[in-house]
Amino acid sequence: MAKQLKTPTRTLTSSADKDAPLKEDIRLLGRLLGDVLRDQQGDAVFEIVETIRQTAVRFRRESDVQAGAELNKLLKKLTREQTISVVRAFSYFSHLANIAEDQHHNRRRRAHLLAGSQPQDGSVACALEKLHDAGVSGATVRKFFKDALISPVLTAHPTEVQRKSILDAEHDIASLLAARDLPMTAKERAENTERIHSRVTTLWQTRLLRYTKLTVEDEINNALSYYRMTFLRELPALYEDIESEIAERFPQRASSASREQPLYIQMGSWIGGDRDGNPNVNGDTMQLALARQSTTILEFYLEEVHALGAELSISTFLAGVSPEVQALADKSPDTSEHRTDEQYRRALIGMYARLAATARAQGATVLRKEIGSAPAYENAAEFSSDLQALADSLKARHGAALIKPRLASLLRAAEIFGFHLATLDMRQSSDVHERVLSELFKCAQVESAYAALPEEKKVALLLAELDHPRLLYSPYVDYSEETNSELSILRAASDIRKRYGARAIRNYIISHTETVSDMLEVLLLQRETGLLRLDTDKDSVGQLELMVIPLFETIPDLRLAATIMEQVMAIPQVRKLIAKQGHLQEVMLGYSDSNKDGGFLTSNWELYKAETQLVEVFNNAGVKLRLFHGRGGTVGRGGGPSYEAILAQPPGTVNGQIRLTEQGEIIASKFSNPEIGRRNLALLVAATLEASLIPAPSETRHAKKLAEFESVMGELSELAYKAYRNLVYETPGFTDYFFAATPIAEIAELNIGSRPASRKATRRIEDLRAIPWGFSWGQCRLLLPGWYGFGSAIELWLTQGDNKAKRVATLRAMLKEWPFFATLLSNMDMVLSKTDLAVASRYAELVSDKKLRNSIFKRIVNEHERTSASLTLITGKKERLANNPLLARSIKNRFAYLDPLNHLQVELIKRHRATMNGGDADDRVRRGIHLSINGIAAGLRNTG
Repeated sequence: MAKQLKTPTRTLTSSADKDAPLKEDIRLLGRLLGDVLRDQQGDAVFEIVETIRQTAVRFRRESDVQAGAELNKLLKKLTREQTISVVRAFSYFSHLANIAEDQHHNRRRRAHLLAGSQPQDGSVACALEKLHDAGVSGATVRKFFKDALISPVLTAHPTEVQRKSILDAEHDIASLLAARDLPMTAKERAENTERIHSRVTTLWQTRLLRYTKLTVEDEINNALSYYRMTFLRELPALYEDIESEIAERFPQRASSASREQPLYIQMGSWIGGDRDGNPNVNGDTMQLALARQSTTILEFYLEEVHALGAELSISTFLAGVSPEVQALADKSPDTSEHRTDEQYRRALIGMYARLAATARAQGATVLRKEIGSAPAYENAAEFSSDLQALADSLKARHGAALIKPRLASLLRAAEIFGFHLATLDMRQSSDVHERVLSELFKCAQVESAYAALPEEKKVALLLAELDHPRLLYSPYVDYSEETNSELSILRAASDIRKRYGARAIRNYIISHTETVSDMLEVLLLQRETGLLRLDTDKDSVGQLELMVIPLFETIPDLRLAATIMEQVMAIPQVRKLIAKQGHLQEVMLGYSDSNKDGGFLTSNWELYKAETQLVEVFNNAGVKLRLFHGRGGTVGRGGGPSYEAILAQPPGTVNGQIRLTEQGEIIASKFSNPEIGRRNLALLVAATLEASLIPAPSETRHAKKLAEFESVMGELSELAYKAYRNLVYETPGFTDYFFAATPIAEIAELNIGSRPASRKATRRIEDLRAIPWGFSWGQCRLLLPGWYGFGSAIELWLTQGDNKAKRVATLRAMLKEWPFFATLLSNMDMVLSKTDLAVASRYAELVSDKKLRNSIFKRIVNEHERTSASLTLITGKKERLANNPLLARSIKNRFAYLDPLNHLQVELIKRHRATMNGGDADDRVRRGIHLSINGIAAGLRNTG
């Protein structure tokens, strides 16, 4: 928020300072925010903010101790109204800085392309080059894409702090900022600046926060905005990019080219179908989610078909049409004599009318009325077939050049998104299924105490019921609300599949899978609601509509995962169902609860072991394994760069099949900018390609080395687990410390999610959801779940042998030769770079018990020092992010603007808790806290 500065025309070719355009953009946005602040709040407030900004910069970047004292003094004497203004100003600056950084990433990528640089790691071009160099054939690559499934799954979680109105304004600012890289006259540049100023003013006058609790409907609508911004156009464009890259690297004779278009990237969603711990999700929300999804994609198709009709003005006097297109034109309601020779237009007018009828049947409002009526499409395949007929006709009649601009991408979109847009997953906790079946068994007089049965008897009963032709459910029995609700949800899934197509819902995920019976229960519930239909032939099993997917989350669950799947796949009835699924079975692994259970190192290691064991079990069973990674935004919840994370997976765990969650503010970070969104999708494809097809070293020496590395990790994990558990679960008063020294209570109040912050109404860490657990540690700048226990483990392990130098050499070899360990340390390096003990100490002062505060905070500080020292010992780098200078500079620049937010958040929390204890809570103070939460989350970018 600097004072008035001139903004000279930038150049992309300056080699003196590649980041100069970024700095210029940040200065511009800061200046405009300052102008808005002065205009909206007055000169006095502007001067306060500017003084705080300059002091914070001096303190952070110049290590000026005196400036730190001045900053503290400045912030403490602010009035309540001034505090809110300062918090808002720095929060908005975090958002604007994100926009500038995203634009700079796009700028640098374009500069590389213009310079003809070698493809960068993470690009599909680079992945294909690596495969070519490794001797992988084009046929193998094409088979990979034919069989692959790469699915990002958007989920709603209480760290999503962006409102759609804010997203829209920021999207406009990003577009205007990007336009400044083009040549502009002085007048054009001034007009561009005025428009950015206007949108920054809009931001200032728009609420960052919701004053009412977020509903599931809000979450659905928020997620759909990313489809309009990015996925609807960028995903088809990415397919086209990849096809071009493959054709260039692995040329194929035209005669051998297949017309079949594989759908290897498909979008998924949990929003509206994930009812684990969320009482607000039910059958109605599932119906709502699909209705909104369908409306979104049909509106897009209507816009594109209308535009295509305007473009394809081809006259049959000059170019003919195929019989198929002529048939479409003949069915069109358009009878205008002006278009008697424009058969493509007439065909598209008819297609538009059919789409409009389809949209109305789904409850959508069609804004541009069709010329006449036509029957709705039965399914998306019919629509795709009509588009393909247009493309074939054009291609056969010298019109191939007319296909690519719009028709090709629309055809691809129709294949990718259908009429459902994204696959909606269902999720529920295993204990709910057990309660529902207990009631059904009891009312049917089959078993009066199902839940109390030992596991063996549960399995036997469930298998017997699966073979039984009669249902347990009776329409003449009054069941509990929970049972009726769960059964109605499954019936809603059946209805949705019939209405929107089988891809609309095809997965049922079981949280807290701990036994074989947990999976069999969901099969039986599907049988009860018509989703599993048994064949009359005793030697076969009928159709299973929803794949039953276990979710292994906690450390004990991960350790049992392979055993449970081995037992499940040994059941003949289940094996027949898996065969119906193409001999493929998905398993979901949760990163969040395992971290909260056992800490960063142990969580990662137990996930690695579980994956390795699952590969062996699935290979022995002859079943293809697809892993679904439940990753969060923060490193403590499995976050970090997706490309490196996929490459770090154990051998044999990817094989062209991967699904992974995209959560919280990470969705906005990755997909609110279309170009960055396409690049993030490309990263997933590139990583999956490399992890699946690049041959792993097979020599005996490599196997022995890997075994040695894994043995060391096992020892380190055990030591780290003890250190973490000792602090979090065995230290008296730690729960009180956590609830006092972090804004967890204030986060729970914030209207940023439809799901409660805790599974039960307790203050136990065990019952707290992993998301607010990690988010809270991020807010107070400790990010403890991303590093705690590592230092103790390394320090103790190094003292356990006679030769410390040899042990250090082993750790360094692990870093150099083992992608899993390298990624682990890289992610921890990033977390430590964002950790700030000085800021965290201010949050510790919120703990009223001085003895407890000093005792626990001292332990945390000591472990931080051990962890930093251990990381330096292994990497040889004292400075954090030494191998990622771009991110290091970004974080360093941001800290100066985060410091005031953290300082003020502590002050506001003190005031808020004081008034809460006095029974007179101040809404303005609460609002200030929530604004600071927003700004800090935006500044750190991956704390959810």
